[in-house]
Amino acid sequence: MQDFTGKVAVITGGASGVGRSLAFALGRRGAKIVVGDVDAAAMEQVATDLEAAGIDAVVSHCDVTQLDSNQALADLAEERFSGIQLVFANAGIGAGESGAMWDYSEKDWQWCLNVNLWGVINAIRAFMPRLVSQTETTHFVVTGSGNGALLVYPDQPIYTATKAAVHTITENLHYQVQAGNLPVKVSALFPGPHIVDTGLFNSGRVRPEALQKESGGNESGINSVDDMKKMAAEFGIELQTTHPDEVAEMAIEGLERDAFWLLKTTPETDAKIRARCDMIMERKTPVPDQVGG
Repeated sequence: MQDFTGKVAVITGGASGVGRSLAFALGRRGAKIVVGDVDAAAMEQVATDLEAAGIDAVVSHCDVTQLDSNQALADLAEERFSGIQLVFANAGIGAGESGAMWDYSEKDWQWCLNVNLWGVINAIRAFMPRLVSQTETTHFVVTGSGNGALLVYPDQPIYTATKAAVHTITENLHYQVQAGNLPVKVSALFPGPHIVDTGLFNSGRVRPEALQKESGGNESGINSVDDMKKMAAEFGIELQTTHPDEVAEMAIEGLERDAFWLLKTTPETDAKIRARCDMIMERKTPVPDQVGG
């Protein structure tokens, strides 16, 4: 997709972080933007900022854990703009797990699986029938993570599990649209190449009341990228970060090439991926890194 002018882009989790940056990057290129989110304060702010930037946009509540909420967002996009050409299944949270996996709160598992995994499944069910029915080429983009899809870090098992599953679903979706010769390009977006400076570590601000962690449940103590930097520093690591705007520009450059892998890595990351592949091929016993990334 070389020209985004007049294209309609729906972005779940679009009021902050990578989603917000995608909204502005695409809007500046002439796209019409539909933002879905559950963070009321962030929704109000992004609506104000999009209007101030002269971007044609609508911001609406969308709980990705509910299929009917995804369908309502799709209906809104079609009613407001008469079609959808790009969908970004972008909403995601971090559960804040820490310590031994067998001590995790069941509600941490439920919440992270509901948002990160079922959020993608629900987006596929709500939007794909609309995309495949069009005659023009459309795009479905899933925000995943190298933590799970490409590597396995030991300090975020719930998050890692959801992102491993999400990538498997994304790749299978890609294969299915190819096999069916359908007019949809599927892409896997991996924010990076470093830790992305978003509100992921402060996901508790949008945690549903019914899934609040019981007293005594595990708590990572990491509520921001700054907290993550301090933790890394304790291990002698200077943590580098990536701004969400950089991720958005990388993603759009890949979409212009109809790329499946919207992925930017570092030499260190590439070395870890190769080492993991070698470990599997050579049947070596896995050895964990001290700190995830």
